[in-house]
Amino acid sequence: MSSPTAPADAPPTSMTHRQILQAMSGLMAGMFVAILAGTVVANALPTIIADLGASQSSYTWVVTSELLAMTATVPLWGKLSDLFNKKLLLQLSLGMFVVGSLLAGFSHGVGLLIFSRVVQGIGAGGLTALAQVVMASIIPPRQLGKYAGIFGAVFAVGTVAGPLVGGVLVDTSWLGWRWCFFIGVPFALLAIALLQRTLRLPTTRREVRIDWLGAFLIVAGVCALLIWVSLAGNEFPWASWQTAALAGGGVLLLAAAVLVEARTPEPVIPLGIFRNRTVSLTTVASLLVGVAMFGGTVFLSQYFQVSLGKSPTVAGLMSLPMIMGLLVSSTVAGQVISSTGKWKRYLVAGAVVMAAGLAMLSTIDAGTHFGLLSLYMAVLGIGVGMLMQNLVLAAQNDVPAAELGAATSVLSFFRSMGGTIGVSVLGAILANRVADETTAGLKEAGIAVPAGEGGGGGESSVPDMSTLPAPMRGIIEHAYAVATADLFLIATPFALLALVAVVFLKEKPLKTTSGMERLAEESAAAGAATGTAADKDRTTPVA
Repeated sequence: MSSPTAPADAPPTSMTHRQILQAMSGLMAGMFVAILAGTVVANALPTIIADLGASQSSYTWVVTSELLAMTATVPLWGKLSDLFNKKLLLQLSLGMFVVGSLLAGFSHGVGLLIFSRVVQGIGAGGLTALAQVVMASIIPPRQLGKYAGIFGAVFAVGTVAGPLVGGVLVDTSWLGWRWCFFIGVPFALLAIALLQRTLRLPTTRREVRIDWLGAFLIVAGVCALLIWVSLAGNEFPWASWQTAALAGGGVLLLAAAVLVEARTPEPVIPLGIFRNRTVSLTTVASLLVGVAMFGGTVFLSQYFQVSLGKSPTVAGLMSLPMIMGLLVSSTVAGQVISSTGKWKRYLVAGAVVMAAGLAMLSTIDAGTHFGLLSLYMAVLGIGVGMLMQNLVLAAQNDVPAAELGAATSVLSFFRSMGGTIGVSVLGAILANRVADETTAGLKEAGIAVPAGEGGGGGESSVPDMSTLPAPMRGIIEHAYAVATADLFLIATPFALLALVAVVFLKEKPLKTTSGMERLAEESAAAGAATGTAADKDRTTPVA
């Protein structure tokens, strides 16, 4: 039996399971759009860059610009969600995504394409931050785990489907690469309509001044550091004046941001939340998970194609064991957490299993059987599934409802930051390792090293294996296999450090009220305290 519909201005009450699922439909459609935007162009980029007549550096910027914009704007979206209507902000971020997608699809020059990716990234930043904030607002922490499986399913489908759909669109003559951008538009419009129809949240009206200076300093500082780690080792050496300018400038901008944030009444990132032990430790763990997971796994597709000789479509399918492991573990762990109320043991187990998966993958080579490789990937996926979403749950459970947006966006921000740093630094390591292994292999085979040879693969160029003679192909396959295994070996200590962080978390009982209910209780308590203080002032005799 469905519950009666409350008037729009009624106080927030708990929602039924059916109402929550209806409200989540728009959220999940929005998240699917955000994930699809980041993955659908993976196999299409070489064709896009060639069609637009752009350079290799443009290839890097088409990828990096969206990631930069998304990562840098997550904290701002999170803060706005604590001040204004969350549904309206979600719809605004989806609208920005639609605009960015249309601009990208109609681009006839790489400059407009890069600008459109920035617009897409800003919209994706809003979706990344706000979806989890809204979930915390309508679902009590004790029940949040059992809905994590839906989130995991959307993540899995978007991650797997993106590269496959992108490859099919590029290979279909009457569609082409532009549909890699157009395809997300109907999903975004559907999400806007579903949110309007199903999501009912109280409107927050607070007369505040947004800390635009702090927001600018944070975005500028983060962008400087991310541009540095994205380009260092490829466009310029790590030890160079560009490194000094970007890294030094980024640190100075962020130091200025801390000073501004400490003095403003409404900071973008309330520094006080880091006095909360749970928030601090989950933030550190999220950063390390980002480095270990994204830094280690993003190069698997390259390993499948170069070392194992698979096509882009098959390479996309080969990642299914990891995605299925993530989906199953996040669903099962979420259900068990909801039924028992215990969450720390799954964070610890997830960190241990993730480290074990990375260590297993550090043993791969060009001859590794796919069955064994699938087992290693599944183990990694299981660990990530238990760890990633439950870090957010632990933080959301231990902060006031008024700071849910800030706390959630901080964790998302540091996870994205860790992933960007991991991909950039490990990509440079991969390029150097491939070059060294290729040179050594050529010398051992008695083949003269051609000018400009020695890998050159890096993270954005994969050699065309079909054009290489058999001896050369074997050397390149071995080089990429060794280099990819080394990346997983480097990523393993980061997973172990994440384990240390979660071990020191203090388990606290999961709250049984939603963020909306908690916010109403906190507001009522604050009002009562204010009224009591005023009454006391009126009754205190004057000396």
